[in-house]
Amino acid sequence: MPSAPTTSLDLSDPAFLADPYPALARERARHPVAWHEPSQTWLTFTHATVGQVQRDRRLGRRWVDREPRDALEPFNLLHRHQMMEHEPPTHTRLRRPVASAFSRGHVERLRPRVREVAAGLLEEAGPDRFDLVTAYAEPLPVLVIAELLGVPRAHVGDLRRWSQAIVRMYEVDPGPAVVDAAVSASVDFAALVRDLAAHRRRRPAADLVSDLVATELSQDEVVAAVVLLLNAGHEASVNVLGNGLVAALDPTTLDSTAPDPTAPASQGRTLEQALAGAPVALAVEELLRVDAALQLFVRTASEPVRLGEGPGSVVVGRGERVCALPGAANRDPAVFADPDTFVPGRDPNPHLSFGVGVHFCLGAPLARAELAEALAVLRERRPGLHLAGERVRRGTFVLRGHTRVPVAG
Repeated sequence: MPSAPTTSLDLSDPAFLADPYPALARERARHPVAWHEPSQTWLTFTHATVGQVQRDRRLGRRWVDREPRDALEPFNLLHRHQMMEHEPPTHTRLRRPVASAFSRGHVERLRPRVREVAAGLLEEAGPDRFDLVTAYAEPLPVLVIAELLGVPRAHVGDLRRWSQAIVRMYEVDPGPAVVDAAVSASVDFAALVRDLAAHRRRRPAADLVSDLVATELSQDEVVAAVVLLLNAGHEASVNVLGNGLVAALDPTTLDSTAPDPTAPASQGRTLEQALAGAPVALAVEELLRVDAALQLFVRTASEPVRLGEGPGSVVVGRGERVCALPGAANRDPAVFADPDTFVPGRDPNPHLSFGVGVHFCLGAPLARAELAEALAVLRERRPGLHLAGERVRRGTFVLRGHTRVPVAG
């Protein structure tokens, strides 16, 4: 067992889940990387070490089927063939056809449609108080990614429900109910995609599924790619918009010295005041940075790797796991001035929310387009938007987000 440095950080503590940043800041000040006994992993806290984990090819994804394998086969099948669960050359083979399909102009083709959908959702939300998550942030990316892939709109509700069930398996310690829901969702999700793929083989259309079934990918690999794109293609956008706008509209949520993260929420400031005239593109990058939607991902060492530099560095042994913490990296004062402050015009903004290296998020252009259009529509039509009640966190760490954010104005 590694001897030092160590951390006893409780990743499931309700206070930590409500606001992890004070604890992450304390850990980052003590050490760039530390051994975490409860999870038997190394945790990385600084921008430098999180970036190193993302870039170093000796620290890779190594998919191992969840146990018991027979019971979890539907869930395992969706992940066994996903590009993000592999390293080159398998990763390259799985990623290339998907990247090629994306490069055919689908994202830019959809940009006007994203704005249209955003405007329509805001109109449906009404002129007064509404829930930013359920009425706007949640349906927008689901509708967009479904349209990109060619999934019928009638299944949009199913997609969101299945996705939420599956991604809860990525949390630190999912319970039996979470496991059962994820397996059930995996069965239904895969069945829908198989039917859609079979239909597109017979009758191609101008969508991404049609492009994918025309590649060298196997049937299982097409299903895994589509499910990954549907999950990753909207899960992050939902939470980035919700997390980021809460941080922008209520600066007290960013005060790492606040003694009580469960204190009543303030109404804060208006959207116009929060954005302070900054370009939408820069504001989007700050939304991505300030309260990361993805807080943890795991890599496994294929050989010994030294993480960090100087006296705080450690050697990760072959087969040991390393957890990168992008939320901690994105608030590293060695890289970001006033890291706990939402600065809409921050430039440069080298956040690590999309990753770096071979696993850089393939859907980053789509996510940026969705966020830019969603924010621009809000800014144009609801400049006086402000928080209007108690928001509710999802109570998860790996994928951090809200289930409810009441707003008005």
